[in-house]
Amino acid sequence: MKKQQKKKGRKLGRKILLVILLLAIAYGIWFAYRTKKNGGGVSGMLATVVGHDENTKKNLPEFKVLLLGVSTDLGDNAPTDTIMVASYNPNTQRATLLSIPRDTYVGSNKNKATPSDKINSLYSTSVDKILKAVNDLTNLDIKYYAVVKTEAFIELVDALDGITFNVPMNMKYDDPTQNLHINLTVGEQILDGDKAEQLLRFRHNNNGTSYPVEYGDNDTGRMRTQREFIMAVMQQTLKPENIFKIGQILDIAGRNLETNLDFNYLKDYIPYAVEFSTENMVTDVLPGINDQLPPKSAGAVNRYWFFIPDETQIETTIQKLYYPETVEETEDGENTTENTTNTTSTSKSKSKIKLEVLNGTGNDFEFKEAVDMLEKAGYDVTKTGNTSEISKTVITNKKDLSEENLKDIKEVLGNASIGNNKNYSSKVDATVIIGKDFSQSE
Repeated sequence: MKKQQKKKGRKLGRKILLVILLLAIAYGIWFAYRTKKNGGGVSGMLATVVGHDENTKKNLPEFKVLLLGVSTDLGDNAPTDTIMVASYNPNTQRATLLSIPRDTYVGSNKNKATPSDKINSLYSTSVDKILKAVNDLTNLDIKYYAVVKTEAFIELVDALDGITFNVPMNMKYDDPTQNLHINLTVGEQILDGDKAEQLLRFRHNNNGTSYPVEYGDNDTGRMRTQREFIMAVMQQTLKPENIFKIGQILDIAGRNLETNLDFNYLKDYIPYAVEFSTENMVTDVLPGINDQLPPKSAGAVNRYWFFIPDETQIETTIQKLYYPETVEETEDGENTTENTTNTTSTSKSKSKIKLEVLNGTGNDFEFKEAVDMLEKAGYDVTKTGNTSEISKTVITNKKDLSEENLKDIKEVLGNASIGNNKNYSSKVDATVIIGKDFSQSE
């Protein structure tokens, strides 16, 4: 009797194990199928784990967040030290970092400008105010912000066992009032948390020297260093060996982050972000000039330095970063875009076409040569200026130039991509950004 019961028990146990095994195999097949449908690899596995299907990524919008860096050494009501707009598009695997100079003028009356009209001072009153100011400047409709304390960078860098970074120059600065002491040597090295803070806060040396002009003097250089360091942190955080540190990283964020982000919303982007490459990140700074306000004509006793944003160049920068034209190269080597001009537009004579020409070559001599060529061809170059370096020359139709007009401009310059960004309030008919390819087309 007992033997029969044991046999029945063993048979039942084998049946249960068989059912479990079959279920495990079925689940494995289903999981593998779902992973493949979700793109495969680590990204596909994570997407399957969180319950995504092949349509989830397609429906995810570009993620944009305002990043604000604050130094707690300066007190609770201190202005923000760092202002950046970060974005990530899971479908194109493209990300951007746009620096907003902390001295950007956001006041309403330049004749009565005071330091409280600088964008970073808005943080002392309300994060929402600085978010609105950035949206007014960029028209990006950013909904989220994240305020990052200095301690977060220090802890994160230490948690990652340091960040390898190429320090652009010797940095020596001391400010006992902030207990800030910066002492870094030029060259590639591993920075721990303390040295990373020194790097991010550096503006100039004790003797007044700062970043070289070709790198970006003072605040411009500092913003460039910050962007490049963030890229290095991202690149090294996304290493496979750091996946086991995710809990520690999230703990650091939780203790040092003030944000209106819903992490349930953010987690939908994580499966695709793990395959992001920093080679797909584009960085820039809000275009404009440094000037003193109030103007001398206002008769002010005290005048202050501000960064005055250039609305026309901002429009060009925002288009390049967030709404890039889809450029295709034809068999004969010409560049075209999906957003081409209306072929029914009436052609204008060259002398009546007003051009804004921006230097994206990084070379003043080549830029001047391009402007001279356009003027000699008969075009009215009404405005020139500088913008971030780009590889390809871009001609952007701002009003109603015909396709023939745009091709004529292209023929003068040699290589160029043609795009369309209608803005009927624009004072020019087209904006031309001279890229590094200009010298190659000669």
